[in-house]
Amino acid sequence: MNEQQILQWLTDELTNVQVLTQHGQHFLFVGADRMLPFVTVMTSDLYDQASQLERPGIYRLNLGVGPRLYRQLFGNATLNSHDFTALDTLMPHPEYAAQGWVCVLNPSSATFADLQPLLRAAHERAARRAGLS
Repeated sequence: MNEQQILQWLTDELTNVQVLTQHGQHFLFVGADRMLPFVTVMTSDLYDQASQLERPGIYRLNLGVGPRLYRQLFGNATLNSHDFTALDTLMPHPEYAAQGWVCVLNPSSATFADLQPLLRAAHERAARRAGLS
């Protein structure tokens, strides 16, 4: 899948999603206040270099799943045990794992299908925070 297909799914399948694109980076919010994104799609090393997003065709899908779901997924795994340049692999976010963020570089269609419950959970969490749920 490419980043445009993912953005299309997010805006088609989830309610009240607002997309802000700056410098080729996509920030997705629930509701109009745009205080804290629930998903981001990064296409460059503008904010961090851990995933080497400057490689041709590489992007990173980031999801704010929250601490509880993050622990269910990764337990107490350390960031040192992950290769943040690996493609199509769910892993902790290299910078925001402590805040309950996970990521995948260039998810395949199968991986994206597996991510959909996590995307829905991140959306629901953001909707509650925005008072829309």
